[in-house]
Order: sequence, then C-alpha cells, then structure tokens
Amino acid sequence: MLISLSIASGLILLIVGGETLIRGAVGLAERAGVAPLFIGLVILGFGTSMPELVTSLEASLAGAPGIAWGNIVGSNIANTLLILGTAALLAPFAVTGRAVWRDAGVALAATLFLVALAFAGAVGILTGIVLLALLVTYIVMAYRHERVSADDHGAAYDKTAAFEAADPRLHLPLNGWGKPLLFTILGLAGVILGGRFLVLGSIDLARLAGLSEGVIGLTIVAIGTSLPELVTSVMAALRREGEIAFGNVVGSNIYNVLGIGGVTAIAANGGVPPSFVTFDLPLLAAIAVGLMALLWVSRHIGRITGGLMVAGYIGYIAWLLFAHA
Repeated sequence: MLISLSIASGLILLIVGGETLIRGAVGLAERAGVAPLFIGLVILGFGTSMPELVTSLEASLAGAPGIAWGNIVGSNIANTLLILGTAALLAPFAVTGRAVWRDAGVALAATLFLVALAFAGAVGILTGIVLLALLVTYIVMAYRHERVSADDHGAAYDKTAAFEAADPRLHLPLNGWGKPLLFTILGLAGVILGGRFLVLGSIDLARLAGLSEGVIGLTIVAIGTSLPELVTSVMAALRREGEIAFGNVVGSNIYNVLGIGGVTAIAANGGVPPSFVTFDLPLLAAIAVGLMALLWVSRHIGRITGGLMVAGYIGYIAWLLFAHA
C-alpha cells in the first residue's frame, strides 16, 4: 500500500510539478523579454522532458542505474510504439515536412550512437559530456532553422507546439515577477519530490515483486514519465495534426537520448546495465531503424501500422513482466 502510494504520489508530483515549473519558467522568460523561439526550443524543450530527467537523475544518485537507464530506454520505446501508434490509430497522418523527416534521422543517429557506446562499455562522464554537447548543437541548429523557416518546422519546434496547444493557459500573462517565480520554485520542488518518491517506491516494488530494477524502469517508470507526451500527442492527433504528434515523439526521443542520457551517464558513471546492452537497447535501435525505413518507403502512418505498433508495445511489456517474473 505504501509502495503504491509512493509511486502514485511521485507520478502526480512529477506531472503537476513539471507543468507548474514550465508555466513559471515561461512567465519569467517572457517578463525578461526572451525571444519566443528561444523560450520554445530551450525552456519548453527541456521543461517537457523534466519528469524523465529528474527521475533518471534521482535513480542514478540513489544507486539504481537500472531504473535510470530503464526510464530512458523505456520512454523512447513507449514514445515510438505506444504514443505514435495511438496517435496513428486516432488519426492517420502523413509525414511531409523535410525537417521532421530529417530529425527522425537525427533521432536514429543518436540512438545508434548510444547503443554503440553501451556495447563498447564506454558510457561514463566523458561520453555524458559528449551527449550533452551534441544536444546543444542540435538545439542551435534547430534554432537557426526555425528563424529562417516559415512553414517547414522541425521536431524540436513540434515538440513545443504540441505542449503549447495542449495547454492554452501557458502564455497567459502573469503580472509582476512574484507569481512566475513562485510557480518556478513550487514546480521545481514538486518535480524533485516526485522523482524521489517515484524512484524510492520503484526500488521497493522491485524488491517486493522479485523483479529487477531495470524491468520496473522500463515499464512503470517509463510509462509514467511519458504520460505528458502521450497526452500532447493524442490531443494533436484529435486536432488532425498528426505531423505535430510525430514531431513531438521524435523531439522527445532526441532530448531523452542526448540530454537525459548525457546527465545519467555523468551521474551514474557506471556504464549501462548488461541486460539493456543485450536486448533492450538493440530493440530500441531496431525500432528507430524500422521507423526510418517506414518513412523512406511510405511517409504515411495509418491505422493498421498504428495498431501494429501498439500491439508490439503491449507484447513487449508482457514479455518483460512474464519473462522476469
């Protein structure tokens, strides 16, 4: 009972705290006169990935690398199969923008790079710094592209556009500096506490259920921290904006691998658990390659494809739970 309460409280605090933090940070940036494009790509880009970031960081500091890396790998698998598949089931769409198609290649390259590092046993502080540097490079390139592109937006832009559309109150004026500052502080506190409750509850659940921390990270933790992406992508699909839902998923995958993967590599500094290297990371790479191949053959993702994605994800979760029970 206490374990379930800890996990549920952690997820609620992560989601609510993350949204409050974003609202406060956006309010502070707008009060300071920061350019809207910078607010979108940097503040919203990192803010929407805050649940995954804090959870993986807390897990690393708690000595639970299985939960930390399981959150990253599991979130990207859930993003591609569950969230993108659900969006396609609700509203089939075509990926026509060259920028989004290009960013899918960036996500694939980042995933293959992380897999190669894990296989080489080279995941540590130095590689974490490299991953973060690559994310900064990607954001700079995205910023330059969006400044000159009027209608061909990339995944980083779509990631923030999906969140902005799902939260119409995000840019409502907050009078003075006090309210946005308070939102930022309360949101940050909520995210930190939520991450701690979720990680500690997940560690206890793994011990009680006889499951590895990696399995818990790949399932409960990954799905929980991916809920904001699920909500924003589903809402985009319901508005018949499937390409934004696609960009949201691809952008999240890039931020997860390069940003959260970089922070986790620095904080954990013990490499990726062997179980991920032998199965889950190769599976993630295969899914990324499959998505790229689908775009190459047909830039349309329909209901049959979406259904197969969701079914594949359900099968993956079932295999994780039953094979490790």
